[in-house]
Amino acid sequence: MAKCFYCKYKLTPDYKDTENLSKFLTSRMKIVGREKSGVCAKHQRGLTKHIKYARYLALIPYTSYQGLR
Repeated sequence: MAKCFYCKYKLTPDYKDTENLSKFLTSRMKIVGREKSGVCAKHQRGLTKHIKYARYLALIPYTSYQGLR
């Protein structure tokens, strides 16, 4: 199994780093699960917390704009 992204580069999830956080979101802005993201349990918990905090601060949108028909 591949090593966790955060363990590999010796980083921790951070709400200000929206570029890295967006890698762990789907096109509909849902948080990707551990199985798909390849992140260890420790960093997945932190990742979820920081994504939610970034959403609260409006750094990341809650949903993607799908447009009206």
